[in-house]
Amino acid sequence: MERGTPRQRARVRTTADITRIGREHLATHGAAALSLRAVARDLGVVSSAVYRYVQSRDELLTLLIVDAYNELGDEVDRALDEARERTAADRFLVVAHTVRRWALAEPARYGLIYGGPVPGYAAPGEQTTEPGTRVIIALLHIVNDIGTGGATRVSSRLPRALRGDFKRIRESTHVALPDEVLAVAVLAWTALFGAVSFEVFGQFGAETFTDPASIFDVQMRQVSAMLADSHRPRVSGR
Repeated sequence: MERGTPRQRARVRTTADITRIGREHLATHGAAALSLRAVARDLGVVSSAVYRYVQSRDELLTLLIVDAYNELGDEVDRALDEARERTAADRFLVVAHTVRRWALAEPARYGLIYGGPVPGYAAPGEQTTEPGTRVIIALLHIVNDIGTGGATRVSSRLPRALRGDFKRIRESTHVALPDEVLAVAVLAWTALFGAVSFEVFGQFGAETFTDPASIFDVQMRQVSAMLADSHRPRVSGR
C-alpha cells in the first residue's frame, strides 16, 4: 500500500518516470546531450510541468547519478547479504563480480558515475557523496575483516599529507584501518574499478581476451590474495 498524500504519491511516481526516461536518454544520447525538454516530450507533458520536479539539466544529472550509485549499492548489499557466511576474501570476489555484472548491464550509467566528467557539470557532494561511497565502504569493511589481528607488510613510510587523508577516511567511514592497510585497500579499490572500466570502455581491444570474464576473475583473485598477504605477519629474518 502506497503511503503519503495523493500529491506526495503523484510526485514520487512522476519523479520515477523522469528518472526512467532520463536513463533511456542517457543510454541513447549520452550525458552531455541530456535535455529536460526531451524528457518532458517523452513523458507527454509540457516542459514547465517537468520543471516542478527537476529544475535543470544539472538536477537531472544529479538525480541519475544518485539513482545509479544507489542501484549499484543495493546490488552489492544484496550480494553481500547472501555471502555473509563466506570468508572475507570470498566476499571481496562477490563484490567485484557484482560490480562487473552491473556495469556491463548498465554501461551508460556506469560511465556516468565512473567515467569522464560531464562538461559544465559539478556534482553536489552533499547529495552524491553518501551514495557514491557505499561500495567503497563495503570494500573497506571487507579489507578490515581480512586483516583483523594481522600485521601489514606494506611500508610504513607514507607521506604526511597521505596520513592526513587516511585520517579523514577513517573519520568519515568509521572503519579503523591503519594507514598501511588503507593504502592496500585503495589499491584494491582502484584495481577493481580499473579492471571494470577497461572492459566497459573497450580499452583491452576487441580481440585481446576471448573470455573477458576469465581474465577479470584471475585479476580479482590476485587482488584478493594480495589483500590477505598484506596482513600476514612478518617472518623473522625475511
